[in-house]
Amino acid sequence: MIPLSLLSENNVNEILSKNDSEPQWMLSSRKEILSKFSGLPDEVSPLYSKYSGLTLLEPSKVYFSNENTNSISTDLEMRLQEIKSSTSILLIGSSVAHIFVPEALSKKGLIISTIQDAIKNNSELVKKYFLDKSINYAEDRFLALGSSAFQSGFFIYIPRNLIIEEPIRIVYSLKDDRTSSICRNIVIAEEGSKGTIVQELYSSFPTFSSPSSPSNHKVSKTKNENQGNDSNEKRQECYFEVLECIVKPTAELEFITLQAMNADTVCIANRKAFVEKDAKMSWYSGMFGARLCRFKTDSVMKGSGARAEDVEIVFGTNNQSFDISSNLDHIGFSSRGKVLVKSIVKDTAKSLFKGMIKIQKDAQASESFLAGHAILLNKGAQADAIPGLEIETNEVKATHAASVSQIDEEQIFYLMCKGLDRESAKREIINGFVEPLSRKMGPFIRAWISYLFENKWTGKPLMLKGDEVMEQILEVEKSRYKETADIFEKHYKYR
Repeated sequence: MIPLSLLSENNVNEILSKNDSEPQWMLSSRKEILSKFSGLPDEVSPLYSKYSGLTLLEPSKVYFSNENTNSISTDLEMRLQEIKSSTSILLIGSSVAHIFVPEALSKKGLIISTIQDAIKNNSELVKKYFLDKSINYAEDRFLALGSSAFQSGFFIYIPRNLIIEEPIRIVYSLKDDRTSSICRNIVIAEEGSKGTIVQELYSSFPTFSSPSSPSNHKVSKTKNENQGNDSNEKRQECYFEVLECIVKPTAELEFITLQAMNADTVCIANRKAFVEKDAKMSWYSGMFGARLCRFKTDSVMKGSGARAEDVEIVFGTNNQSFDISSNLDHIGFSSRGKVLVKSIVKDTAKSLFKGMIKIQKDAQASESFLAGHAILLNKGAQADAIPGLEIETNEVKATHAASVSQIDEEQIFYLMCKGLDRESAKREIINGFVEPLSRKMGPFIRAWISYLFENKWTGKPLMLKGDEVMEQILEVEKSRYKETADIFEKHYKYR
């Protein structure tokens, strides 16, 4: 095992799987990018430094293992039984426990695999993205980390003109030994294709050996694991991710993330979408778990007529810290982007929203909107918002909005006069706060987020299950409508 504090380009091989051999171009790329990691600060911009929650990350306690496992928890096994007949993949640490692609979709060219298998079997498809010189890895030290020292990840390729009706399910969990993982994920949606990907992120659970796990993944304990739980408890469990979505002309891609990791985990993700001519990228996220959750999303609209949207709901309790960044980069003519983030912060939790609209000189006739709103449920809760604009051309529409407010005591009093207790009144106000945002999502996304929100509010485990409660929520959400009104028409008049 090797800690994050000692990781460098000279010892990166120590955290890679012993069973995977990589081509020389991949190893060279790893070392070149990782050489930037140690020299970069946690926050490149001094504006964000005083708000950063990365002080919660303890690199000397973050350990990586190159051992595979076929252990799967009872909860994950139940989740596997619910999704295994649909297009899906289940990853635990750096090991794959399940992959299923229907034969009909496989024959049409759909590829779902681990990133290691993609490097071996589809090198011509992925090589150019690993060697992409247009990405500035020095913009974020964790972008450099995830792009170079990854141990795991998935690769999804949707071929030209393929329309996938049912969502692709991705379930990821850290291992139960409290070791950390670094994942690099790539999604390619070819021209004219359309698909939805749902990602569920979990932390460790008690495990048993699963007979359904692939036979080539053997259970193997490290020296630290054999010493007992005391050694494990000293570790800090972390999940690092880099995700690249390449959306080719006229393609449409939805990527839904449901982050439900345990309250001790650090979750750091860097996500980039490159959207080409007349294509559309939609991000939908529900952030509920982790001690520190830092998500940075960049939507790069490269082609004319490209569209991108990012809709996120954050619910923080106890001493959780959420650091959400979402940036819109307009390069193509007449491109269109929007970001909508709403945070509910309770107890002594913290929420930070950072966003930037950048409209470059050739992006005339573009429209962009960015908003971050937070509501505080307790005096000890804290929220900050830092939106920004960088406009390099004329004939554009661009605006941002931000607000942080405490829950209205008069509204609580009014609802209590109608027979609700104080907690129920708070929940009704929160429902009203989130409801305009959830309208922009489909019924299944709303149901999944409502289910996790309900579980967190009532102290139940944060894991999706196809139980009776989920069925009831889904039935209600299917009866509701999806918001179609133009956000630009609803916002204040542009100047």
